[in-house]
Amino acid sequence: MNIQTGSQSFLPSSAKPPLLAVSGLSVAFSTPQGRVDAVRDLSLDIAAGEILALVGESGSGKSVTARAIVGLAGSRANVEANRMELTAREGRRLNLLGLREKDWRAVRGREIGFILQDALVSLDPLRTIGREIAEPILTHGLSSRGLVSQQVLELLARVGIPEPATRVGQYPHELSGGLRQRALIASALAAQPRLLVADEPTTALDVSVQKKVLAIFKALAAAGHGILLITHDLSVAAQLADRVAVMRKGRLLEIGSAHGVLADPQHEYTRRLLAAVPTAANRGQRLSEPDRSLPARRIVATDQHLLDIREVSMSFRRPDGNRLQAVSNVSLHIDHGETLGIVGESGSGKTTLGKLALALQQPDSGQIFFDGHPWSMLPERARRPRRAGIQTIAQDPLSSFNPRFTVERIIGQPLRLYTELDKAGREERIEMLMELVGLPRELLARRPAALSGGQRQRVSIAQAIAASPKLLICDEPVSALDVTTQAQVLDLLVDLQARLGLSMIFISHDLGVIQHVSHRIAVMKDGAIVEAGSVDEVFSRPQHLYTRELIASVPNFRGA
Repeated sequence: MNIQTGSQSFLPSSAKPPLLAVSGLSVAFSTPQGRVDAVRDLSLDIAAGEILALVGESGSGKSVTARAIVGLAGSRANVEANRMELTAREGRRLNLLGLREKDWRAVRGREIGFILQDALVSLDPLRTIGREIAEPILTHGLSSRGLVSQQVLELLARVGIPEPATRVGQYPHELSGGLRQRALIASALAAQPRLLVADEPTTALDVSVQKKVLAIFKALAAAGHGILLITHDLSVAAQLADRVAVMRKGRLLEIGSAHGVLADPQHEYTRRLLAAVPTAANRGQRLSEPDRSLPARRIVATDQHLLDIREVSMSFRRPDGNRLQAVSNVSLHIDHGETLGIVGESGSGKTTLGKLALALQQPDSGQIFFDGHPWSMLPERARRPRRAGIQTIAQDPLSSFNPRFTVERIIGQPLRLYTELDKAGREERIEMLMELVGLPRELLARRPAALSGGQRQRVSIAQAIAASPKLLICDEPVSALDVTTQAQVLDLLVDLQARLGLSMIFISHDLGVIQHVSHRIAVMKDGAIVEAGSVDEVFSRPQHLYTRELIASVPNFRGA
């Protein structure tokens, strides 16, 4: 175990100088409210061929550190350090402090590659993937135009993109999330940088795609690239990193081998982070307060299920005219007070199934019944009076909220639609909901952009339960949250279910999360249910190969 504080630097065991050496890095921002110290006296080294994971919750300073290293901290940032050096080509030491923007343009891409989290935003929507990847090669004059096309194809193949000759002419919106992320990695590699800085490159990717992306990083490290991986996902750090550094409130608290830090953490904060990750060991315990048990949740099983999905199928027409079978002959049910977890990779059909349950889409065949009455087969006009009974919690509340609405108006929407409360009654109900989801009354006047990710998700939950629904459809509600915030939101959902008697369909690609909140699990692949059963049955005796692969992805930090 190696503890790093102040400006003393942890040095890799190799006798060679580190690829990146940072000592005493501090980053502060000037804001209308005053000075904000985002990074304080941080020191770290990265060797060639090494992967260092920088972990911590949102606001810990991880991304600010990454941006400072690549010279993109911003015009309002004050960046100071005792040393920030890169071993460039041919062994020359490059001082990154005080570089002018024109100097950075020669370094960025060529010496340091930067991989951002959201590939759809990072890639130019008006350029093909081929042109995007070719740009660094041409910008740095690394090849003639006649040879660039072949190099782009080789890069696409290197990062595992199938049919590169076809993909090279496609635009970002035509690719899946996993393919976009791999294209972004190919773009970062195009100018052959020695150091890669990857900021949350696997967030919101399903386990299968994540596995492929992580394999790319492992191969890059084996080829001699140094990698600084910024992540809030401790399971990713456990699978990928050689060393792990833990940040909180701008300070580096602990650094050492991945096994040392994750299997035997020395700092109390690191222990709290690990305790907040849902695993088999802490099922039934509160993630945000490990010493307390979750409340008992009472399932009311009757002859009449709350939601009954019977042999439902649905397909979509592709742009090429062929049809995609999104959901294939699916049958399942949810009882009163029960949580059914639906898990599967991107494209498995789980989100489409959620939309069918909400009656936002109509099945090609099969029927859905809600609370003993026909649901999917009704015209919308006949369904509308009962819509309050099923509500949804979205993955990204920021995009689902009207940005001009205040929190009070967002939560009040379903009250105006589905209840007969007067203004005073609505205001009283809104205040009660804010207290129920653990938000202070002062936030009612704020707009979504002024809230943290966790606060926005709590507002989304308050909005969903405002009209007293019987069933919540939760579609990846915690996939983009850091481990601490995720723990708080998962505990909140279980508390609300126990208190209000809610039923939930919880959709996720994270089997650890599904295991923590669910009573039963349905595993989807290629539109079909390949396995279903109680949490204990599925985890202790998985029958399908795909289920076994998913279970293998659940974190086990004792074996990190």
